[in-house]
Amino acid sequence: MLNGVMLLWFILTAISVIFVAVDIRHTPESKVLKWGFILLTAYTGPFGAFLYALGCREPLPGVHERYVKVLWRQVLGSTMHCVAGDGVGILAGAVIGSALSLSMLADIGLEYVLGFGFGWTIFQALFMKNTAGGTYGKALYNTFIPELVSMNCLMAAMVPVSSIAKSFVPGSESPLSPAFWFIMSMALLCGFIAAFPMNWWLVSNHLKHGMMTVRPKDMAEDDVAKGMGDMDMGGMDMEKPSSFEIAKVTALSFVILAVGIGIALIFT
Repeated sequence: MLNGVMLLWFILTAISVIFVAVDIRHTPESKVLKWGFILLTAYTGPFGAFLYALGCREPLPGVHERYVKVLWRQVLGSTMHCVAGDGVGILAGAVIGSALSLSMLADIGLEYVLGFGFGWTIFQALFMKNTAGGTYGKALYNTFIPELVSMNCLMAAMVPVSSIAKSFVPGSESPLSPAFWFIMSMALLCGFIAAFPMNWWLVSNHLKHGMMTVRPKDMAEDDVAKGMGDMDMGGMDMEKPSSFEIAKVTALSFVILAVGIGIALIFT
């Protein structure tokens, strides 16, 4: 039965990725977020396509700015951006960990380091530097805490889901097995759900960007961030949480991560 479920999942995922990749070309969204939705759909199949259609796809010409300004869509864009970037590193870590036959904790550590490293230095700071500080150095500084707490929540759900599922499905630890990719897809989907509340807090407190609207005919893409309103983390005079409050949320994210790892250790 599992083989039939996986086959259906992979077929639906292929269809979903094709739909998003073709359709999103006509959506006035930032290029990096376009790629983000394609990656998210590759990870989460029809769920990613549904989120794109409901949360980003312009329903009528010229309304994208107002459409994506709703808070939950801003949070969707923020969470998607996190999962898309971190997911590349996490999957790379899972493949490398399998090839090296690492222990569970070593594998988790490798996935975390690669996921956070790619998501922070590339997907957040490099690709979004003009809306996250203006220079790469400032973007690294501004995106470190938002990326860290979001990553912690993502991994808190991914770790127990992937570890427990692999322990029940023989051969699923190998990237050569379709079950490996199916389980990682389910884990990333659960990670997305777990990271959503944290990204709600980040966006609401002006610590992370959400959706954007880019009109290339007006000016260069990186110079336009319409639709973000006061969500632009590079904006001036935005009231942000105190350092103490940020420290508390950061500590909470590590507690959540520890709980997720603890569950994985207990049930595997």
